Amino acid sequence: MANAPLVIGTGPRKVLALHGWFGSATGWGHLPDLVDGDRYSWLFLDYRGYGARRGEAGEYSLAEISADALAAVDAQGWSSFAVVGHSMGGSAMQRVLLDAGGRVDGLLGVSPVPATGVPFDEQSGPLFRGAAEDRGNRYAILDLTTGGRLSRTWLERMVQFSLDQSDPAAFRAYLDAWAGTDFSAEVQGHPVPVRVVVGEHDPALSAAVMEQTFLQHYPNASLEVLPNAGHYAMYETPVALLSTVERFLDDL
Repeated sequence: MANAPLVIGTGPRKVLALHGWFGSATGWGHLPDLVDGDRYSWLFLDYRGYGARRGEAGEYSLAEISADALAAVDAQGWSSFAVVGHSMGGSAMQRVLLDAGGRVDGLLGVSPVPATGVPFDEQSGPLFRGAAEDRGNRYAILDLTTGGRLSRTWLERMVQFSLDQSDPAAFRAYLDAWAGTDFSAEVQGHPVPVRVVVGEHDPALSAAVMEQTFLQHYPNASLEVLPNAGHYAMYETPVALLSTVERFLDDL
């Protein structure tokens, strides 16, 4: 790959981190600052068209994310690893699971998109489809998915971060990849340990959605709801999120 991923830590437990639609390899809030580098090695990947890989051509699909992710962990010499995926990255982590040939130790999804994709209604469809070009749409999505309760200053900064960290064409194409792709039949019954973590204030990817998808697809899946968080727990409640992540990783 043209640009090396961000790697934090040198510990024995290997973790691949796959970001969300509004994120990037550097879009994980305070979580990277809290990583215990003696216990864990975290690889934060940029998708094509994001972060350090803006301007890089691609098909902008889940399969491509998976192939690039596996190339990145291979370059690190990792024989096995866990995957943490946020939002869109929650869908991508499941594609990695299927493509990795038994190398994935566990999946942890933070407000993760299920393998069913996300159907939009008459209100949400135009809102999301227009977000590539419209700053106001991005703001509205962020405000909606964090429960309409957070600082306007923070929301505006998150909007600007997403605009700065992604190419509009890639951003638009990835919407179809995570929202319009259903590969749930492929993951059904997979025995990998799975933890899904959602914020109590996220109305879009809520506990009810997780119960209807991840907990039905994976026999070894469990759910945790984080108080005082919406869709962006790595920004809203980073210490609580990392504590949950570490407990899951340490039990693998």
